[in-house]
Amino acid sequence: MTEPDRRWWFTFPVVAGYAVAVGSVAAALISSQFLEVYAVTAPVSLFLCAVMFSAWFGRFGPGLFAATLSILAFKYYYAPPLHTLAVDVKEIPRIFVFGLSALFAGLLSAAQRSATESLKRARDDLDRSVHELKRSNEALHAENAERIRGEEALRNAQADLARAARLTTMGELAASIAHEVNQPLMAIVTNADTSLRWLAQDPPDLDEARQAAERIVRAGHRAGDIIRTIHALARKSTPEMTRFDVNAAIADVLTLTGGELRRHDLLLETELAADLEPVLGDRGQMQQVILNLIVNGIEAMTAGMHRPRMLRVSSEMAGPGNVLIAVADTGMGLDPAKADHIFDAFFTTKPEGMGMGLAICRSIVETHGGRLWASPNSPRGSIFQFTVPVATNGF
Repeated sequence: MTEPDRRWWFTFPVVAGYAVAVGSVAAALISSQFLEVYAVTAPVSLFLCAVMFSAWFGRFGPGLFAATLSILAFKYYYAPPLHTLAVDVKEIPRIFVFGLSALFAGLLSAAQRSATESLKRARDDLDRSVHELKRSNEALHAENAERIRGEEALRNAQADLARAARLTTMGELAASIAHEVNQPLMAIVTNADTSLRWLAQDPPDLDEARQAAERIVRAGHRAGDIIRTIHALARKSTPEMTRFDVNAAIADVLTLTGGELRRHDLLLETELAADLEPVLGDRGQMQQVILNLIVNGIEAMTAGMHRPRMLRVSSEMAGPGNVLIAVADTGMGLDPAKADHIFDAFFTTKPEGMGMGLAICRSIVETHGGRLWASPNSPRGSIFQFTVPVATNGF
């Protein structure tokens, strides 16, 4: 057990406090000797001032010591019999009142000093707290700014990754896309040549030439629609929330994938509800989701399968506020052991896959306020379904 430090009595503040007490009482006594002829109450006032000053400077201990010295000096010099510490019975009340006043003045002065120092410490603590709060606030602002920059960088990275996934998917469909674009271009050339032949006749057959020109216009619009769909899927842009027709978006994607379906000798069945409400979202991103699901369905039905190979795309209202889109295939179906992980980033069942397609699709759907899930298709294969909210009247 550690012994208490007994040298505290000899520390400078303690010695100084008691020295001030002795000096204050001595000064009060000397002053009272000179002022006694002018003021009878001078000794009492001076001794009380000495006690208060000693208690203020040295706190309770020196104040009590000064009060004791003052009582002794008062008795010796001003309470009969003088110049002796013997007490006259008649002087006891006077000495008692003086001693009580000295003690009260000392206690009051010491308490006031303690309160003043406590207030100063509280003010210093408050200043430190304000300083720390300011530093914490600045650190919080810096951390918040860093978090915002991090979120912005994450969004940009996700957008770049989503665009890379779109370009990868479209690269796989390059031949099909070229075929779909080539068809209206060939129709334009054929109808233009036909129109020239009708105009070259004598007399020119204007009705037939006009019909050929109208077919050229329709084919040009179809080629333009295909190009616009490809551009919307390939461009790098922030989500643009607009009202659009889901069935028209699905039709555009089916146009791009039509050649791929024919190349793999797959049957396409569509069941698009006619009473769908317009939905709210980014048309290009929604088409990316549909395109990925269709490509996955095509890849799930390999050429070596002997069963009927059919891809079914459907849309319908799912309750009062959502549209449901489903893509079903008759492939090998979902592996129950892996079904819970197919939407995880970097998880893939394809040897050459990156494992990001379905993860990006789920992220896009959830960002739009919908839900994407997979389930077994009956009697075989799998079905991927997602919802997208309809546009409100106020949008």
